[in-house]
Amino acid sequence: MENYLRRQGVFSLNELITTDLASAKKFYGELLGWTFMETKTIYGNPYLAVHKEGTMVGGMMLKEGNVPDDVMPCWDPYITVDDVEKSAKRVKKLGGEVILPPTDIPKVGRFCVIKDPQGISLNLITYSDNK
Repeated sequence: MENYLRRQGVFSLNELITTDLASAKKFYGELLGWTFMETKTIYGNPYLAVHKEGTMVGGMMLKEGNVPDDVMPCWDPYITVDDVEKSAKRVKKLGGEVILPPTDIPKVGRFCVIKDPQGISLNLITYSDNK
């Protein structure tokens, strides 16, 4: 991952949460020239790492088995933070809500899912150096 994406406050990744991974792969691959490498989610389900010209630019995963039922299919952004634990505590102090507490993503880092005071969700992530 590029170093600038590891800076505090930078949008570093977008993931598609979808009900049809094969169709999403076909649509976005043909539309944007993306290529894909299949790995697994933290729950052991198929995950597509999205690449453009050899650089990872996003990811795609099935809704079922990866996110709660009330999460609608969507593009789901990740914002880099220096310390996900401290940031999660700060979310609460600022009137937001931590939906998923800081959780490990093996070989990637730690992330949490939050909602801002308006109810809009996103992910905060601190990347590990063991890529």
